[in-house]
Amino acid sequence: MVEVADWMKPAHVAFFEDPKPPIPGNVLFEALTPPKEIALAINPRVTIEVIEGVLKAAKDTENVVILELALSEMNLKGGYTGLTPKAFAERVRKAAENVGWYGYVLHADHVVIRKGTDEEIENVKRELAARVEAGFTSFAIDASYLFDLTKDTVPEQLKRIIEVGTEMFRYLDELIGHRNYGREGEVGEIGKTELTTVEEALYYVKSMKQNGVDLHWLAINNGSKHGVSVDAEGNIIPQLGINIQRTVEIVQALWDNGYPTRVAQHGVSGTPLYLIAEKFPKGMIGKGNVATIYMLMVYDILRIYEPELYQRIYKWVIENYRKEGVHEAEIFVENSKFALKQFFNELDKISDETRNAIRSKAYAETLLHLKAFGMEKTAKRVYDYIKNKGIKYW
Repeated sequence: MVEVADWMKPAHVAFFEDPKPPIPGNVLFEALTPPKEIALAINPRVTIEVIEGVLKAAKDTENVVILELALSEMNLKGGYTGLTPKAFAERVRKAAENVGWYGYVLHADHVVIRKGTDEEIENVKRELAARVEAGFTSFAIDASYLFDLTKDTVPEQLKRIIEVGTEMFRYLDELIGHRNYGREGEVGEIGKTELTTVEEALYYVKSMKQNGVDLHWLAINNGSKHGVSVDAEGNIIPQLGINIQRTVEIVQALWDNGYPTRVAQHGVSGTPLYLIAEKFPKGMIGKGNVATIYMLMVYDILRIYEPELYQRIYKWVIENYRKEGVHEAEIFVENSKFALKQFFNELDKISDETRNAIRSKAYAETLLHLKAFGMEKTAKRVYDYIKNKGIKYW
């Protein structure tokens, strides 16, 4: 392959090919204003080759992507992937070095507070500190579990969510020393029966703003669910439950009231890409999280390229998570993420042939997602914004 001399490359391409830290999430948000696309946020929880495939697709299409892991997946004890914040950040940096593309945001997704006890809050603060130290540039504080169903009014129902969320973002401000990072909040627990209302979303964003926290992205319950559903044969059942009308109503209300916040769409993996391309309100949905489909892609490849390893993983999952009346295919899809830590070392020793297949499949999958999400040379818009504003983050 013929290398293009640096002086012949567009400035934005040369900029993101040059080694530098992850892009601050707020810079990506501000640069993509007015928003015309859904920023692709990928959870590459399995191997470094997934990240390399993603970044190569981003590089070849001149796009910036978000790379993220949740607290349950990555924490100081290794989560269920076996990765600490430092290890994940280093894996991403190494992938960027291998590909030659540093156009990415490093996002701490779903930093969850489930009970709001003093002990839990202190533990979450330690986790946030570890992410800041590792170089994360964007953070999602998820206190949606603290929604108080015993109360009758929205202010009372959201009181604890707002208090804890404010405390966490103020702690991040102290740790980082400035406000140049991405901020995502969550008001509706994903998977609940009741959709987030316009009143709830507006009150939450408004209250956080009054507390000094301007949110870039807001996760809501608009009918999506995490992961994918499969039939007895293991075929993915298309997820068609996302309520686009409610999503638009919420974002329009936010914008009409002067809040530029966009929706972070969780649970995208089960949604057919053609529906995203044709129906999703791009820009209003400003961030789309994709996770499970990349993990299942790796397992499909292992089944063909590393059958012995795949069978051991499959057997371990079924033996440990078997449920009466549930098909093995469903059990595997639902619980195979927990095998990542158990087989961490084996997954690090796969053959070069397998690694190349994973890179190639991740590359193709990412091209499709970038196109469906409406991402067109976002690296140029981000670069132009950085240069015009005189931003220095490296």
